[in-house]
Amino acid sequence: MPVPHRILILGNSGSGKTWLAQTLAHRLLSTAIELDTLHWLPGGFQQRRPPEAARSAVRDHALAEKWVIEGVFGWLAAEAIPRTQRLIWLVVPEEECVRNLESHPTKSGEDDASRSALFQWCREYRTRQNANAFAGHQGLYDQFTGEKHILASRQEIACFLSEFP
Repeated sequence: MPVPHRILILGNSGSGKTWLAQTLAHRLLSTAIELDTLHWLPGGFQQRRPPEAARSAVRDHALAEKWVIEGVFGWLAAEAIPRTQRLIWLVVPEEECVRNLESHPTKSGEDDASRSALFQWCREYRTRQNANAFAGHQGLYDQFTGEKHILASRQEIACFLSEFP
């Protein structure tokens, strides 16, 4: 079976999406694309890009032959689905995601209040009812007809990577 070169990774904030995307992109000699950079305007997490501009940017990136796109924004991830060859959904427990976020350095433009809001948003992953939460990701996963994986722990992620070419 040929190695998929267009991979979409979904999951909660702090679940390890960015790290996994960078690891897979490196192995594929490809590009890792964070939906955060397409959703937010440069300079932090205060201003959203206009929705159609963000969708268009995802579609443009998805036209490439090789990529790994990752993010929590299900409404944006949906734009890459038609070209996705493999979907990976990270369903790591929320408290582990929060611990991962706490261990990350503060990003540019991020203050204590925004970090605290991010931790709370992360904790609400399974209870929020939108495209950027468990239910939205479940819908994308269920509808996807290609190769797909649910990885629910660091051990499962490590095992997946050990079997990835």
